[in-house]
Amino acid sequence: MYGWRVGSRQPGPGRERDVTGTGAHGTGSEALGREPGNEAPRGHEPGNEAAAHEPAGGGTGTAGSGGAPADSGSHGGALLVVGDVVTDVIARHRGPLASGTDTAAAIRTVPGGAGANVACWAAHWGCADVRLLGRVGADTAAWHERELAAGGVRPCLVVDPHAPTGTVICLVDTGAAAERTFLTDSGASLRLEPGDWSDAVLDGVARLHLSGYLLFSEQGRALVAVALESARARGVPVSLDPASAGFLADLGVGRFLALVEGVDVLLPSRDEACLLTGLPDGADAAAKLSRHVPLVVAKQGAHGALVARSGTVSARVSAVPATPKDTTGAGDAFTGAFLATLLSGAVPEAAAREGCRAGALAVERVGGRPPRLG
Repeated sequence: MYGWRVGSRQPGPGRERDVTGTGAHGTGSEALGREPGNEAPRGHEPGNEAAAHEPAGGGTGTAGSGGAPADSGSHGGALLVVGDVVTDVIARHRGPLASGTDTAAAIRTVPGGAGANVACWAAHWGCADVRLLGRVGADTAAWHERELAAGGVRPCLVVDPHAPTGTVICLVDTGAAAERTFLTDSGASLRLEPGDWSDAVLDGVARLHLSGYLLFSEQGRALVAVALESARARGVPVSLDPASAGFLADLGVGRFLALVEGVDVLLPSRDEACLLTGLPDGADAAAKLSRHVPLVVAKQGAHGALVARSGTVSARVSAVPATPKDTTGAGDAFTGAFLATLLSGAVPEAAAREGCRAGALAVERVGGRPPRLG
Protein backbone atom coordinates (compact mmCIF):
# COMPACT_ATOMS: atom_id res chain seq x y z
CA MET A 1 0.00 0.00 0.00
CA TYR A 2 2.71 2.44 0.93
CA GLY A 3 4.31 2.19 -2.47
CA TRP A 4 1.30 3.72 -4.28
CA ARG A 5 2.00 6.08 -7.14
CA VAL A 6 0.15 9.00 -8.60
CA GLY A 7 -2.95 7.83 -10.42
CA SER A 8 -2.86 4.33 -8.93
CA ARG A 9 -6.10 2.64 -7.96
CA GLN A 10 -6.87 3.05 -4.31
CA PRO A 11 -8.59 0.54 -2.04
CA GLY A 12 -12.19 1.40 -1.32
CA PRO A 13 -15.13 1.72 -3.68
CA GLY A 14 -13.06 1.52 -6.86
CA ARG A 15 -12.71 5.16 -7.90
CA GLU A 16 -9.57 6.54 -9.46
CA ARG A 17 -7.71 9.18 -7.50
CA ASP A 18 -4.20 10.47 -7.05
CA VAL A 19 -2.23 8.96 -4.21
CA THR A 20 1.39 9.53 -3.29
CA GLY A 21 3.49 7.29 -1.10
CA THR A 22 7.18 6.88 -0.63
CA GLY A 23 7.07 3.22 0.31
CA ALA A 24 10.44 1.58 -0.18
CA HIS A 25 11.04 2.81 -3.68
CA GLY A 26 11.08 6.61 -3.62
CA THR A 27 8.40 9.26 -3.95
CA GLY A 28 7.15 9.21 -7.51
CA SER A 29 5.15 12.41 -7.00
CA GLU A 30 7.59 15.20 -7.82
CA ALA A 31 5.44 16.38 -10.72
CA LEU A 32 2.56 17.20 -8.41
CA GLY A 33 3.85 20.54 -7.17
CA ARG A 34 6.68 22.61 -5.81
CA GLU A 35 7.28 23.29 -2.18
CA PRO A 36 6.07 26.74 -1.08
CA GLY A 37 9.14 28.93 -1.16
CA ASN A 38 12.56 27.57 -1.97
CA GLU A 39 14.36 29.75 0.50
CA ALA A 40 14.47 27.34 3.43
CA PRO A 41 16.13 23.92 3.06
CA ARG A 42 13.43 21.35 3.72
CA GLY A 43 11.77 23.08 6.65
CA HIS A 44 14.88 23.68 8.80
CA GLU A 45 14.67 26.73 11.00
CA PRO A 46 18.08 28.46 11.14
CA GLY A 47 19.46 28.32 14.65
CA ASN A 48 17.25 25.46 15.77
CA GLU A 49 19.73 22.68 15.13
CA ALA A 50 21.25 23.10 18.57
CA ALA A 51 17.88 22.30 20.14
CA ALA A 52 17.93 18.72 18.86
CA HIS A 53 17.91 16.53 21.96
CA GLU A 54 17.96 12.77 21.43
CA PRO A 55 15.14 11.15 23.35
CA ALA A 56 16.47 8.53 25.71
CA GLY A 57 16.25 5.29 23.83
CA GLY A 58 13.31 6.59 21.85
CA GLY A 59 11.37 6.88 25.09
CA THR A 60 11.81 3.21 25.93
CA GLY A 61 13.94 3.63 29.03
CA THR A 62 10.90 3.29 31.27
CA ALA A 63 9.43 0.28 29.53
CA GLY A 64 10.58 -2.04 32.27
CA SER A 65 8.38 -0.43 34.92
CA GLY A 66 5.77 -3.13 35.04
CA GLY A 67 5.26 -3.86 31.34
CA ALA A 68 2.27 -2.88 29.24
CA PRO A 69 -1.07 -2.88 31.08
CA ALA A 70 -4.22 -4.09 29.40
CA ASP A 71 -5.30 -0.58 28.40
CA SER A 72 -2.00 0.38 26.78
CA GLY A 73 -2.52 -1.79 23.71
CA SER A 74 -0.18 -4.06 21.79
CA HIS A 75 3.43 -3.08 21.29
CA GLY A 76 6.10 -3.82 18.75
CA GLY A 77 4.03 -3.03 15.65
CA ALA A 78 3.39 0.05 13.57
CA LEU A 79 1.59 3.24 14.50
CA LEU A 80 -0.91 4.46 11.92
CA VAL A 81 -1.94 8.10 12.21
CA VAL A 82 -4.95 9.30 10.23
CA GLY A 83 -5.30 13.05 10.11
CA ASP A 84 -4.49 16.46 8.75
CA VAL A 85 -1.48 17.61 6.77
CA VAL A 86 -1.32 21.38 6.36
CA THR A 87 1.08 24.21 5.61
CA ASP A 88 1.75 26.44 8.61
CA VAL A 89 2.53 30.10 8.09
CA ILE A 90 3.93 31.23 11.43
CA ALA A 91 4.04 34.94 12.22
CA ARG A 92 5.91 35.75 15.44
CA HIS A 93 5.14 39.23 16.75
CA ARG A 94 5.57 41.00 20.07
CA GLY A 95 2.59 42.54 21.82
CA PRO A 96 -0.89 43.29 20.48
CA LEU A 97 -1.53 43.44 16.74
CA ALA A 98 -1.82 47.02 15.47
CA SER A 99 -5.30 47.19 13.92
CA GLY A 100 -5.48 49.00 10.58
CA THR A 101 -1.73 49.25 10.07
CA ASP A 102 1.48 47.22 10.08
CA THR A 103 2.77 44.97 12.85
CA ALA A 104 6.38 43.82 12.52
CA ALA A 105 6.74 40.04 12.55
CA ALA A 106 9.14 37.22 11.71
CA ILE A 107 7.28 34.97 9.25
CA ARG A 108 8.12 31.40 8.25
CA THR A 109 6.38 28.75 6.15
CA VAL A 110 6.78 25.22 7.54
CA PRO A 111 5.01 21.86 7.21
CA GLY A 112 2.37 21.20 9.84
CA GLY A 113 -0.98 19.65 10.65
CA ALA A 114 -1.88 17.95 13.93
CA GLY A 115 -1.90 14.45 12.45
CA ALA A 116 1.34 14.95 10.56
CA ASN A 117 3.04 16.50 13.59
CA VAL A 118 2.03 13.60 15.82
CA ALA A 119 3.42 11.12 13.30
CA CYS A 120 6.75 12.96 13.04
CA TRP A 121 7.16 13.22 16.81
CA ALA A 122 6.35 9.51 17.24
CA ALA A 123 9.07 8.65 14.72
CA HIS A 124 11.47 11.07 16.40
CA TRP A 125 10.76 9.41 19.74
CA GLY A 126 11.84 6.00 18.51
CA CYS A 127 8.80 4.38 16.88
CA ALA A 128 10.38 2.48 13.98
CA ASP A 129 7.28 2.21 11.79
CA VAL A 130 5.03 5.26 11.67
CA ARG A 131 2.52 5.66 8.85
CA LEU A 132 0.32 8.62 7.99
CA LEU A 133 -2.87 8.70 5.96
CA GLY A 134 -3.89 12.22 4.97
CA ARG A 135 -5.21 14.34 2.11
CA VAL A 136 -3.41 17.24 0.43
CA GLY A 137 -3.72 19.39 -2.66
CA ALA A 138 -1.56 18.99 -5.73
CA ASP A 139 -0.01 22.39 -4.98
CA THR A 140 2.27 21.12 -2.20
CA ALA A 141 1.89 17.32 -2.24
CA ALA A 142 5.49 16.55 -3.21
CA TRP A 143 6.90 18.93 -0.60
CA HIS A 144 4.80 17.47 2.21
CA GLU A 145 5.65 13.95 1.17
CA ARG A 146 9.37 14.67 1.25
CA GLU A 147 9.12 16.42 4.62
CA LEU A 148 7.25 13.49 6.17
CA ALA A 149 9.66 10.93 4.75
CA ALA A 150 12.63 12.97 5.99
CA GLY A 151 11.00 12.90 9.44
CA GLY A 152 10.90 9.11 9.47
CA VAL A 153 7.22 8.77 8.50
CA ARG A 154 5.84 6.59 5.72
CA PRO A 155 3.34 8.94 4.03
CA CYS A 156 0.24 7.84 2.21
CA LEU A 157 -1.13 11.11 0.89
CA VAL A 158 -4.31 11.26 -1.13
CA VAL A 159 -4.00 14.11 -3.62
CA ASP A 160 -7.28 16.00 -3.83
CA PRO A 161 -8.13 17.00 -7.40
CA HIS A 162 -10.17 20.04 -6.37
CA ALA A 163 -8.95 21.51 -3.06
CA PRO A 164 -5.53 22.93 -2.16
CA THR A 165 -3.55 21.79 0.84
CA GLY A 166 -4.89 23.24 4.06
CA THR A 167 -3.18 26.34 5.41
CA VAL A 168 -2.99 27.60 8.98
CA ILE A 169 -1.76 31.06 9.86
CA CYS A 170 -0.29 30.89 13.35
CA LEU A 171 -0.04 34.24 15.14
CA VAL A 172 2.51 33.80 17.93
CA ASP A 173 2.94 36.53 20.53
CA THR A 174 6.62 36.32 21.48
CA GLY A 175 5.90 37.36 25.05
CA ALA A 176 6.72 35.12 28.00
CA ALA A 177 4.11 32.44 27.24
CA ALA A 178 4.52 32.43 23.43
CA GLU A 179 0.79 31.80 23.10
CA ARG A 180 -0.67 31.43 19.62
CA THR A 181 -3.86 32.09 17.72
CA PHE A 182 -4.80 30.14 14.60
CA LEU A 183 -6.51 31.23 11.38
CA THR A 184 -7.44 27.99 9.64
CA ASP A 185 -8.28 27.14 6.03
CA SER A 186 -8.64 23.37 6.23
CA GLY A 187 -8.55 22.88 2.46
CA ALA A 188 -8.03 19.27 1.40
CA SER A 189 -7.31 18.05 4.94
CA LEU A 190 -10.98 17.88 5.97
CA ARG A 191 -11.94 16.15 2.71
CA LEU A 192 -10.46 12.83 3.83
CA GLU A 193 -13.33 10.35 3.43
CA PRO A 194 -14.27 6.67 3.79
CA GLY A 195 -13.21 6.02 0.19
CA ASP A 196 -9.66 6.86 1.24
CA TRP A 197 -9.68 4.02 3.76
CA SER A 198 -8.98 0.34 3.28
CA ASP A 199 -8.82 -2.39 5.90
CA ALA A 200 -5.39 -3.15 4.46
CA VAL A 201 -3.98 0.03 6.03
CA LEU A 202 -4.13 -1.80 9.38
CA ASP A 203 -1.81 -4.59 8.24
CA GLY A 204 1.02 -4.73 10.76
CA VAL A 205 -0.47 -1.89 12.82
CA ALA A 206 -0.40 -2.14 16.62
CA ARG A 207 -2.13 1.18 17.31
CA LEU A 208 -4.34 3.59 15.37
CA HIS A 209 -4.36 7.30 16.18
CA LEU A 210 -7.04 9.63 14.85
CA SER A 211 -6.72 13.39 14.69
CA GLY A 212 -9.77 15.08 16.17
CA TYR A 213 -9.88 17.42 13.18
CA LEU A 214 -11.48 14.54 11.28
CA LEU A 215 -14.62 15.07 13.36
CA PHE A 216 -15.16 18.57 12.02
CA SER A 217 -16.41 17.57 8.57
CA GLU A 218 -19.17 15.19 7.50
CA GLN A 219 -16.88 12.99 5.41
CA GLY A 220 -14.26 12.99 8.17
CA ARG A 221 -16.81 11.78 10.71
CA ALA A 222 -17.82 9.01 8.33
CA LEU A 223 -14.16 8.02 7.96
CA VAL A 224 -13.73 7.90 11.74
CA ALA A 225 -16.70 5.53 12.02
CA VAL A 226 -15.24 3.23 9.35
CA ALA A 227 -11.76 3.31 10.89
CA LEU A 228 -13.09 2.55 14.38
CA GLU A 229 -15.09 -0.39 13.06
CA SER A 230 -12.06 -1.77 11.22
CA ALA A 231 -9.84 -1.34 14.27
CA ARG A 232 -12.34 -3.07 16.55
CA ALA A 233 -12.59 -5.99 14.14
CA ARG A 234 -8.81 -6.44 14.30
CA GLY A 235 -8.39 -5.72 17.99
CA VAL A 236 -6.29 -2.60 17.28
CA PRO A 237 -6.53 -0.02 20.09
CA VAL A 238 -7.44 3.52 19.04
CA SER A 239 -6.43 6.89 20.45
CA LEU A 240 -7.83 10.30 19.58
CA ASP A 241 -6.82 13.90 20.25
CA PRO A 242 -9.82 16.29 20.29
CA ALA A 243 -7.62 18.86 18.49
CA SER A 244 -9.47 22.18 18.91
CA ALA A 245 -11.61 23.62 21.68
CA GLY A 246 -13.06 26.14 19.23
CA PHE A 247 -14.20 23.53 16.72
CA LEU A 248 -15.39 21.27 19.56
CA ALA A 249 -17.74 23.99 20.77
CA ASP A 250 -19.28 24.15 17.31
CA LEU A 251 -19.57 20.36 17.06
CA GLY A 252 -21.21 19.98 20.46
CA VAL A 253 -20.20 17.92 23.49
CA GLY A 254 -22.87 15.25 23.18
CA ARG A 255 -22.13 14.70 19.53
CA PHE A 256 -18.39 14.44 20.17
CA LEU A 257 -18.79 11.86 22.94
CA ALA A 258 -21.06 9.78 20.72
CA LEU A 259 -18.57 9.92 17.85
CA VAL A 260 -15.64 8.73 19.99
CA GLU A 261 -17.50 5.73 21.38
CA GLY A 262 -15.03 2.84 21.12
CA VAL A 263 -11.89 4.98 21.46
CA ASP A 264 -9.45 3.51 24.01
CA VAL A 265 -7.33 6.58 24.79
CA LEU A 266 -8.37 10.23 24.72
CA LEU A 267 -5.68 12.93 24.78
CA PRO A 268 -7.38 16.31 25.36
CA SER A 269 -5.83 19.58 26.38
CA ARG A 270 -6.99 21.12 29.63
CA ASP A 271 -9.31 23.51 27.78
CA GLU A 272 -10.78 20.68 25.71
CA ALA A 273 -11.35 18.48 28.77
CA CYS A 274 -13.06 21.32 30.63
CA LEU A 275 -15.23 22.11 27.60
CA LEU A 276 -16.25 18.47 27.18
CA THR A 277 -17.28 18.11 30.83
CA GLY A 278 -18.42 21.60 31.78
CA LEU A 279 -16.08 21.47 34.77
CA PRO A 280 -13.62 24.31 35.55
CA ASP A 281 -10.95 22.14 37.18
CA GLY A 282 -8.63 20.18 34.89
CA ALA A 283 -8.31 17.17 37.22
CA ASP A 284 -12.06 16.91 37.74
CA ALA A 285 -12.57 17.15 33.98
CA ALA A 286 -10.05 14.40 33.24
CA ALA A 287 -11.61 12.14 35.85
CA LYS A 288 -15.11 12.66 34.46
CA LEU A 289 -13.98 11.98 30.89
CA SER A 290 -12.42 8.70 32.01
CA ARG A 291 -15.91 7.43 32.73
CA HIS A 292 -16.57 7.68 28.98
CA VAL A 293 -13.15 6.57 27.66
CA PRO A 294 -11.03 3.89 29.40
CA LEU A 295 -7.85 5.98 29.53
CA VAL A 296 -7.67 9.77 29.52
CA VAL A 297 -4.35 11.58 29.37
CA ALA A 298 -5.06 15.28 29.75
CA LYS A 299 -2.33 17.69 28.70
CA GLN A 300 -1.99 20.60 31.13
CA GLY A 301 0.61 22.72 29.35
CA ALA A 302 3.11 24.20 31.80
CA HIS A 303 1.52 22.07 34.54
CA GLY A 304 2.35 18.72 32.97
CA ALA A 305 -0.26 16.03 32.41
CA LEU A 306 -2.91 14.00 34.18
CA VAL A 307 -3.60 10.29 33.73
CA ALA A 308 -7.15 9.21 34.58
CA ARG A 309 -8.99 5.89 34.58
CA SER A 310 -12.45 4.80 35.75
CA GLY A 311 -13.40 8.22 37.06
CA THR A 312 -10.19 8.81 39.03
CA VAL A 313 -6.94 10.67 38.34
CA SER A 314 -4.29 7.98 38.85
CA ALA A 315 -1.18 10.07 38.16
CA ARG A 316 -0.02 13.68 37.94
CA VAL A 317 3.02 14.10 35.73
CA SER A 318 5.16 17.20 36.16
CA ALA A 319 6.09 19.36 33.19
CA VAL A 320 9.70 19.65 32.04
CA PRO A 321 11.04 23.22 32.40
CA ALA A 322 11.38 25.06 29.10
CA THR A 323 11.70 28.57 27.72
CA PRO A 324 8.79 28.95 25.26
CA LYS A 325 9.55 30.28 21.81
CA ASP A 326 6.47 28.97 19.96
CA THR A 327 3.83 26.72 21.51
CA THR A 328 2.53 25.56 18.11
CA GLY A 329 2.43 21.77 18.07
CA ALA A 330 3.42 21.22 21.71
CA GLY A 331 0.35 19.06 22.27
CA ASP A 332 1.11 17.11 19.09
CA ALA A 333 4.66 16.51 20.35
CA PHE A 334 3.27 15.19 23.63
CA THR A 335 0.89 12.85 21.81
CA GLY A 336 3.53 11.52 19.42
CA ALA A 337 6.06 10.78 22.17
CA PHE A 338 3.34 9.32 24.40
CA LEU A 339 2.19 6.91 21.69
CA ALA A 340 5.73 5.91 20.73
CA THR A 341 6.54 5.13 24.35
CA LEU A 342 3.27 3.26 24.85
CA LEU A 343 4.09 1.11 21.83
CA SER A 344 7.48 0.30 23.36
CA GLY A 345 5.65 -1.48 26.19
CA ALA A 346 5.70 1.28 28.80
CA VAL A 347 2.83 2.03 31.15
CA PRO A 348 0.76 5.17 30.43
CA GLU A 349 2.29 7.09 33.34
CA ALA A 350 5.79 6.57 31.95
CA ALA A 351 4.56 7.42 28.46
CA ALA A 352 3.08 10.67 29.80
CA ARG A 353 6.48 11.61 31.24
CA GLU A 354 8.01 11.18 27.80
CA GLY A 355 5.18 13.26 26.37
CA CYS A 356 6.07 16.09 28.73
CA ARG A 357 9.71 15.87 27.65
CA ALA A 358 8.70 16.15 24.01
CA GLY A 359 6.36 19.05 24.72
CA ALA A 360 9.19 20.95 26.40
CA LEU A 361 11.40 20.41 23.38
CA ALA A 362 8.62 21.52 21.04
CA VAL A 363 7.94 24.88 22.69
CA GLU A 364 11.59 25.89 22.33
CA ARG A 365 11.34 25.58 18.54
CA VAL A 366 9.50 27.41 15.78
CA GLY A 367 6.88 25.19 14.14
CA GLY A 368 5.21 21.95 15.15
CA ARG A 369 7.78 19.39 13.98
CA PRO A 370 10.75 17.86 15.84
CA PRO A 371 14.36 18.72 15.05
CA ARG A 372 16.15 16.79 12.34
CA LEU A 373 18.71 14.33 13.64
CA GLY A 374 22.13 13.80 12.13
